[in-house]
Amino acid sequence: MRLEAENLAGERGGETVFAGLDFTLSSGEALVITGPNGSGKSTLLRIIAGLLPAESGRIALSHEGSPLPVRAACHYLGHQNAMKPALSVRENLAFWQKFHGAPLLDIDAALDVVNLPGIDHLPFGYLSTGQKRRVSIAKLLVSHRPLWIVDEPTAGLDRASEERFAQMMRDHLRDGGMIIAATHIPLGLEAMKTLDMSAYSPEAA
Repeated sequence: MRLEAENLAGERGGETVFAGLDFTLSSGEALVITGPNGSGKSTLLRIIAGLLPAESGRIALSHEGSPLPVRAACHYLGHQNAMKPALSVRENLAFWQKFHGAPLLDIDAALDVVNLPGIDHLPFGYLSTGQKRRVSIAKLLVSHRPLWIVDEPTAGLDRASEERFAQMMRDHLRDGGMIIAATHIPLGLEAMKTLDMSAYSPEAA
């Protein structure tokens, strides 16, 4: 599987925030996106995931030479957890498993991986900030999607949870997956590509 971005530009509020951006990513590779606040990290991730249109340029995903829609091949984990507070943890994860298809782990197994066994009956809104983030990370495990697009994924996590997520990412890459992550802190990935958004700002052109 191969993901390519060519001459990509993105805008926010009618103003260009980055332009002339190129990268390639293949199975088993991670791309870590860095840069100051306002440099377009989140905008780039949303464009890749198909949630925002690109101002210009193109994004293309292919498998063995055949094109694939990125939206159908990715998990997107943004700043928000995308869970209904009034629904239980199990109900939320069951919705996402059905929505994404391709079941991978059952819900109990996914909650075990993020060290939250036995909380599936609780309303999502009842959980602590760190627990909410860990349930949202479990969403990546209940369905198989080869491309993970994650925005500050460890926000609100303690050190032990950060280490568990780092191992999840390493396992995903080892199994041939791809990861694009925007972050301000190290993610514990030994082999990765990096992209500094400040190099693609209009002022840098």
